[in-house]
Amino acid sequence: MASRKITTPTADGYVQFNDSVVVNSSFLSHSINNDGEAMEGNGNLTERSNPQTEAHAEVELTPVTSDLLNDSPEHWEMNFHEAAIFLEEGENNEKFDSHPHHPDALPAYLLVHNSWYYSLGLVTSLILMFLAVTEDPAVPAFQLPVGVHGTIELFALAVVGIEVSLKLRWIGWNTILKHKRTMIKCATLGIMCIEAIIVLIRQSSHFRATRALRPIFLVDTRHLGGVRRFIRQILQSMPPIFDMLLLIFFFVSIYAILGFFLFSDNPLDSHFTTLFDSFVSMFVLLTTANFPDVMMPSYSRSKWNSLFFISYLCIVLYVLMNLMLAVVYETFTSIEKRKFRKLLLHKRKAAQQAFRLLVTKQHPNQIRFKQFEGLMRYYSPKKSARDVVLMYKYLNTSRTGVLTMDEFYNVYDAVLLNWEAQYSNIPWYHSAWMPLQSLCQLCLNVVRWNYFEHIVYVLILTNGLAMVSRLVNQYTSLEEAAHFFCASWDTLLFYGVFALEVMMKILGLGVAQFFESGWNCYDFAVIIATLFGVVIINSYPSFIYVVVFRPLRLLRLFKVKKRYRDIIGTLALLSPLVKSAAIVMLVLYYFFAIIGMELFAGYDMRNCCNGTAVEDFYKYSENGTSALGYYYLNTFPNLAVSMVTLFELTVVNNWFIVMNGYASVVHPATRIYFILFYLTTMVVLTIVVASVLEAFRFRIQYKRQTTKRDEEKLLHEEVDLKWEEIQAWVFDFQLLEKLRSDLIVGGTATYVGCRPRNREVLQRKMYQSEIESWMREAASADKL
Repeated sequence: MASRKITTPTADGYVQFNDSVVVNSSFLSHSINNDGEAMEGNGNLTERSNPQTEAHAEVELTPVTSDLLNDSPEHWEMNFHEAAIFLEEGENNEKFDSHPHHPDALPAYLLVHNSWYYSLGLVTSLILMFLAVTEDPAVPAFQLPVGVHGTIELFALAVVGIEVSLKLRWIGWNTILKHKRTMIKCATLGIMCIEAIIVLIRQSSHFRATRALRPIFLVDTRHLGGVRRFIRQILQSMPPIFDMLLLIFFFVSIYAILGFFLFSDNPLDSHFTTLFDSFVSMFVLLTTANFPDVMMPSYSRSKWNSLFFISYLCIVLYVLMNLMLAVVYETFTSIEKRKFRKLLLHKRKAAQQAFRLLVTKQHPNQIRFKQFEGLMRYYSPKKSARDVVLMYKYLNTSRTGVLTMDEFYNVYDAVLLNWEAQYSNIPWYHSAWMPLQSLCQLCLNVVRWNYFEHIVYVLILTNGLAMVSRLVNQYTSLEEAAHFFCASWDTLLFYGVFALEVMMKILGLGVAQFFESGWNCYDFAVIIATLFGVVIINSYPSFIYVVVFRPLRLLRLFKVKKRYRDIIGTLALLSPLVKSAAIVMLVLYYFFAIIGMELFAGYDMRNCCNGTAVEDFYKYSENGTSALGYYYLNTFPNLAVSMVTLFELTVVNNWFIVMNGYASVVHPATRIYFILFYLTTMVVLTIVVASVLEAFRFRIQYKRQTTKRDEEKLLHEEVDLKWEEIQAWVFDFQLLEKLRSDLIVGGTATYVGCRPRNREVLQRKMYQSEIESWMREAASADKL
């Protein structure tokens, strides 16, 4: 093999691309010829290596062509495999310097980088996190003996340790020491192993705040690459956020000092008794949770004192906080563009590396179909032979029958295309039984009738009015109300009408075309859910939760207005980011919940805080509790309750009551925990808001610059396949026989390729001029 460097599709997009690619010459020597000569893509000699004297030296990777190998199928398969791995590296934005340096390391690499091991890593990390449910403090029903959960933890950590040790087989310590995420994982693994062993020896848990670091193993798994990218965006957005926080804290401190000197002499005002109390009060006021309570004591002394608080909120809350959002939004927008450019150029470099493994000395600047087909067997094995031929023809814009480097750069785009024959618009029922054809044709005509959608909208609106009429009626019980709402005759009537609509669309359009539309999928799901609700409410009248299914159909009305379509389209673009943000928030909750349990699990908050301003909120009596006295429930006795408490803090409504309660019971310094949690969640949520704004702006800008016709051209590619032309570059007789059923022998078959309507595809349209400029700059850099 030319340069046996195996990579991994577990990229996370964190590490900056490094142009220097090195391999061990002992590994390279396996694929050079007997004279030890390595050649560049143009066939010129560039280096002569001696495997005996340089067996352990690292040399710069030179483009080695396949002619340096024996022309055996085994050697070609190795090249195809490696070229596919290069493309996977480019797609996942992974460095090119983390390859095995010796064939002996290859088994370890292949063991770790497969779907089974990915799943094992995900399951292991989830087990580690769920151990917090069984460890003290925990709900008694779920709590396990120390020996049991300690053994499970050690076993899970051993699985993670095996993965790290296997990585050392091909990466080595030098590379791992440069990889910050892996180093953090290794350090965490070591600490947690030592702690788990100590717990097993002592048969009791100690203060284990390091349990909060368990999500590191989850985030590092293959399946959470989007989460790692989102965390990277958070870290990249931190400098402007940190700058704005410094400015905000400056004004908070100034007003805290001023408030202390103005209001500390008031014995009835406990908010400004000390400088520390003054700072905490002004910080809480920043969240508006204690407003206007914090103002009222000083306001009662003089109405002019209100200017202090009004000016503070206007400057810090309405100006600086919104300015921070604007700064984060601008930073996030520039990060998105830089990220797209970096990934695009990284894919270009990966395509170059793969290209050099697929050319020959006789044709150092061209890839033939045989090599391209071998590459696709590893890079996109689910593609059929017909799809591979279509991709090759699509890439070959020069119509020469061979691919140049410039054409091969578009290989990622070609793989995205899903191909269908042009005649696929012929109704699916064209060869069915004649009466069925007539029925399906009638359904198709009705569905395509101009007023069909309007009639559907009228029916949906009528269904909504029927639901309102049911809600305003009086019923003897909730079960009766639920039954009349989601299982009465009008429900069944509208259910039958909407089911008929779905059935007509399926018969007219066909199953495949019907489910291509997201709205059709939604309608089908609502129909199934409504039927499920009718069955459940009749079988189990007390299960009233199914009433939520019937109103879901009303969402279809929002499709009528363009603004709502833009909002829903933005949500579709944001769905990957929203999932990543949700997981990041859960990780943060887990982290702070573990810390909270370690700090506050043993404290009872009932009837606490006597003599403080929050005393009334913690009043408890076995006979009854006052309207304010339920805050004693905001505790950290186990993981689930701790997360509920943290969610209440996230909403920031009266969050300072929880903070001051623990400051009174435990120690005033515990306020640091709650302030850090607020700041952390505020930063994450600010970035989420910035991402939503950026996605909405991107969609609106895209809509303004792109017409429907342009979008159709963007998402579809048309390719003609001539039988004689294919025979000119496909020399595999068996492959030609497979293609006979999809092509027209002696004629031309036309196929249409469809791209997914995702953000990356739309960005290629939005940044078209910039992409051309970036490619020219990269080409100039390559020449230099």
